[in-house]
Amino acid sequence: MTEQPARWTEATVYPDMWIDPDDDPREGPSPEGELATLLDFLTSYRHTLRMKCEGLDPSQLALRSVPPSTMSLLGLVRHLAEVERDWRNWITEDEPLPKLYGVRDSDFEGAVGEQAVVEQAFRDLEHEQAETDAELAQHADLGARVGRENIAVRELMVHRVEEYARHCGHADLLRERIDGRVGQ
Repeated sequence: MTEQPARWTEATVYPDMWIDPDDDPREGPSPEGELATLLDFLTSYRHTLRMKCEGLDPSQLALRSVPPSTMSLLGLVRHLAEVERDWRNWITEDEPLPKLYGVRDSDFEGAVGEQAVVEQAFRDLEHEQAETDAELAQHADLGARVGRENIAVRELMVHRVEEYARHCGHADLLRERIDGRVGQ
């Protein structure tokens, strides 16, 4: 890619922000307690990923970072849907659910710029998030060990926050490459 988009933001208060604080759905009072704090951070990163994808068409969402990487914003959405399903497999005693998109790396490889693929990816993400959230809601004790993996609920919650945070960092760079928009 030879053209570099001009850097820009919608924020008028702070030039390094995505949007102004009064318009940011992630802003709010600090939660009380460990579980509430973990859920607040997870929710914030989920919002961030969606915000990074807003206003882009399917071909922009599917735009790859740099060769040989297969990473794209759409690929991240599909990947996180796959990961949510995998986490749910860790915490249940049931037979593991099959992969959403097939073999390894299909989440990224299948992220093509078609409206139907985009719509399905966001439906998959919402569904898998809701299913994993519901399963975890049954385990209020963060020290409890659950599932075939005997994983501590706290460890899984921290891992979820870490996974979304890491990929939101990727999303920052992907979005800036696509149309120059910057901000946290």
